[in-house]
Amino acid sequence: MAGGGEEGATLEFTPTWIVAAVCTVIVAISLLAERFLHYTGTYLKKKNQKPLYEALQKVKEELMLLGFISLLLTVLQSRIVKLCVSPNIMNHLLPCSLADKANGGKLSHGHDAPATEHHRRLFAEAENGLGEGHCGKQGKVPLLTLEALHHLHIFIFVLAIVHVTFSVLTIVFGGAKIAQWKKWEDSAAKNENNTREALAPKVTHVQQHEFIKNRFLGMGRVSALFSWVHSFFKQFYASVTKSDYLALRLGFIMTHCRSNPKFNFHKYMVRALEDDFKIVVGISWYLWAFVVLFLLLNINGWHTYFWIAFLPFFLLLAVGTKLEHVISQLAHEVAEKHIAIEGELVVTPSDDHFWFHRPQVVLTLIHFILFQNAFEIAFFFWILVTYGMDSCIMGRLGYIIPRLVIGIFVQLLCSYSTLPLYALVTQMGTHFKKSIFDEHVQVGLAGWRQMAKKNKGLKGGSTAGSSHPNQGSTGGSTGIQMVPSNGS
Repeated sequence: MAGGGEEGATLEFTPTWIVAAVCTVIVAISLLAERFLHYTGTYLKKKNQKPLYEALQKVKEELMLLGFISLLLTVLQSRIVKLCVSPNIMNHLLPCSLADKANGGKLSHGHDAPATEHHRRLFAEAENGLGEGHCGKQGKVPLLTLEALHHLHIFIFVLAIVHVTFSVLTIVFGGAKIAQWKKWEDSAAKNENNTREALAPKVTHVQQHEFIKNRFLGMGRVSALFSWVHSFFKQFYASVTKSDYLALRLGFIMTHCRSNPKFNFHKYMVRALEDDFKIVVGISWYLWAFVVLFLLLNINGWHTYFWIAFLPFFLLLAVGTKLEHVISQLAHEVAEKHIAIEGELVVTPSDDHFWFHRPQVVLTLIHFILFQNAFEIAFFFWILVTYGMDSCIMGRLGYIIPRLVIGIFVQLLCSYSTLPLYALVTQMGTHFKKSIFDEHVQVGLAGWRQMAKKNKGLKGGSTAGSSHPNQGSTGGSTGIQMVPSNGS
């Protein structure tokens, strides 16, 4: 166990070739990482992948934050290790028992009974050894040792890197699943072209449509319950079928783009998902608050690291079930209102189908699920590398294996089912997203809107300063603002 008594020689008495070699390795690794991020950003800009480029900038911000945390810990570590407390304080709320401490940090296979006097004596001696010097002279121990600070620093770094990596893998795998739907988009566009050459649409019974057959389970409370059960299991197999995609696509176009029947819904959906990715890849303040809460509750005997692994698992199942149920609700609305329809079956998007009438809540939950799952995996590997498999903080094998199985399951289900579901179903809200416009159109509309606001302000100022009621009316048409009737 490293301590303050084994600090070793300072740079004043360290061979220069060692200092130069270590600095060379660190600088080389840093430059390679910086160049990699730079060329990745250049490639994304060249391919006009602005949302992914902005996500990369978000990753750089997270790395800069980590760099600041590292600098802060390095600068303040000499002051932190000089904060002294009574040895009795260090005997409470420990991740490992005192018996494990006496066992060299290894997991003791006995019961978690109170430590014997021998164990307490060994623990006190170890802590006093670490506190030699400033705190030892006062009969106290450091609030946080230099080695503990170092391990905490590594944990924060590993957590951020694993979260970003898992988020990228989720988007890549989920994007690959969504890319398979492009053939449905092409098929729909081809059928629409053929429909214009055909005769007038025929009247068909609602129950004849594949979308209704797969989703409508009848009316009544029992059917509503079966609908939720069906939605729960549907997320594990064929979460989105061709009939689902075509029905939701047509509903979106008829609601938001009626004047543009050739609208490429698949392309818009992918752009919207890329816009959301820059939010998912970040680590918000409430996620850091969750980390602090876990570190506080990671107390010996509570097995917090085990029970908390079920949180993303149950949340993911709830989100997947809700998204599937939204599709079923859209089918129920049509089946309950119509017996027969003329032409194609059209669903009606609405925010009422989502929690709190806000589709954005789903993205927040997915963000938390991905972070919490990455946290579990990062915590496991950090303990494995730092303390070893038989460390007391790692826990027994019976708690380790379920955590890893749940982590892998959550990652796969979120990538191949929940994320594609989110990309499709959240387009069924009342409003569309700005991704409906191409990038150059978005820029043009933003500039036009700013100009309109400026002209409106000038008009208002001239009207207020005018003594004649008819003055300032010229140029009023420039103050008109174009707002989409169904979107932001």
